[in-house]
Amino acid sequence: MPSPHGSTVALDAALATVNAWLSRVRGALARAPNRCRGAGSSSPHGEVASSRPESAVGSGCANVLPNPLNTLRPGYPVLVQVHVITMFPEFFGSPLDASLVGKAIERGLLDVALVDLREMGRGVHRQLDDAPFGGGAGMVMMAQPLIEALAPLESTHRVLLSPAGAQLTQATLDRWAAGGPLTLICGRYEGVDQRVIDHHIDEEVSLGDYVLLGGEVGALAIIEGVVRLLPGVVGNPESTLTESFRDGLLEEPQYTRPAEFDGLPVPEVLLSGDHAKIARWRLEQRRERTRERRPDLWRDYAAEQDGPDAR
Repeated sequence: MPSPHGSTVALDAALATVNAWLSRVRGALARAPNRCRGAGSSSPHGEVASSRPESAVGSGCANVLPNPLNTLRPGYPVLVQVHVITMFPEFFGSPLDASLVGKAIERGLLDVALVDLREMGRGVHRQLDDAPFGGGAGMVMMAQPLIEALAPLESTHRVLLSPAGAQLTQATLDRWAAGGPLTLICGRYEGVDQRVIDHHIDEEVSLGDYVLLGGEVGALAIIEGVVRLLPGVVGNPESTLTESFRDGLLEEPQYTRPAEFDGLPVPEVLLSGDHAKIARWRLEQRRERTRERRPDLWRDYAAEQDGPDAR
């Protein structure tokens, strides 16, 4: 029969561990800056679901608060917070658990809070869309549910995913990764009531010149594009500084072992050990690839190099 004294000792040790963790959390809460209006309040129409089991952003506020799962830096604030307003929060479940994004969330480098827009819908059917004034095909996302969802997030940078937005670029991701809390609004249907865009949106972006069913795919692309720029996420941070688009050019072809596969050899220069020669080869390949595949990028690059050939 186990000793009751041993059980008491184990329980005391467990309580001491919990109390120590709570002490770190309280300290971090006291140090964390308040970045939202009405801190501590929550919307009567819905809740914010977080990528963390015990998210400190459950109220919808954009505070930088401690992450209980931050095993590397207990009690420290998360580095980037992203709020996603969507009709389909279930769309994000698996992608946020996978690969480096999931690891970044687990380590406290990223926090993603999902706002279920349906909870702000009108009437018994939680209506979010209505017919456009002036007639026409399709439906338009109503203003009131979106404005209610955005109300506790006014201090964040609010981005609408829309085909009418500016095309997403690496420079945009760089800016967001270095900025404060980000809110991504996933558009649907024919679009969003313009009054929301005019008064409650800071920026509109698009993945490209095509139309999808909604902005959820774009939101995931942004989250992945931002998180890989955070310190500690990518194994070798230098890889994010020498990739495509960093200096206006596409990246050169890449090769790895074996040196010859199925009769196809790696370019000899890469095996030469001459670093200067390899650097020249890589630049030539980047320039040629960009000129052939992305004439739009090449025009900008050539202009910066003072000539159409930019030799």
